[in-house]
Amino acid sequence: MSVERRARIHAALGDPARLAIVDALALGDASPGEIGHHLAMPTNLVAHHVKALVDVGLVVRTRSEGDRRRTYLRLQPETLATLTTPSLAVADRVVFVCTHNSARSQLAAALWRQRGGGPAASAGTHPAAKVHPRAVKVAHRHGLTLDPTGTAHITDVAGDGDLVIAVCDNAYEDLTSPHTEASTVRPRLHWSIPDPVRVDTDTAFETAYTDIAARVDRLAPALTTGADHG
Repeated sequence: MSVERRARIHAALGDPARLAIVDALALGDASPGEIGHHLAMPTNLVAHHVKALVDVGLVVRTRSEGDRRRTYLRLQPETLATLTTPSLAVADRVVFVCTHNSARSQLAAALWRQRGGGPAASAGTHPAAKVHPRAVKVAHRHGLTLDPTGTAHITDVAGDGDLVIAVCDNAYEDLTSPHTEASTVRPRLHWSIPDPVRVDTDTAFETAYTDIAARVDRLAPALTTGADHG
């Protein structure tokens, strides 16, 4: 990275509000409205600071795969390496949820267990009958094992002591809507990971795996689970 770009990044992070936004995105993605609510910051001020962070390449905007009117903010991967990981409260285990529990949530739970994160489970808001074959294939390629028929509904899986992470936009929006059956389960974090099933290629599933793996590695040091404090 050039000295000029580093200087621009440091200048952007010199504003306390911008640094607070970056900190808020360190472990998960959020909409500008959620950032404003979390930081008690007016909408116009959030927009001003987000633009400055986007302009220097620290933050990117993505369009929701569910409600296409929504925009989510996420940190660029290289940004994460420069941050101090915030701590989260103790959780009994981590429950990853996507729409069909057929790919992203399955891979995330398997990765969490493989990399020593502690107990994990996965579920869906509208679970499919089986895990997607390409998800099983990419898991096997990386030394993970998925049960091809092991899908479940989120309300049958999540408990009071779990940290629930929505790994897709549709599931996150279902879980945060007051008008759905699954809204009794509230996600603590949102990872806006594109659905590889929509593209349905090995490359798309590999890309999803890589994104999930990086996020798991980022979260694991910040969380104490049942395996660590039992």
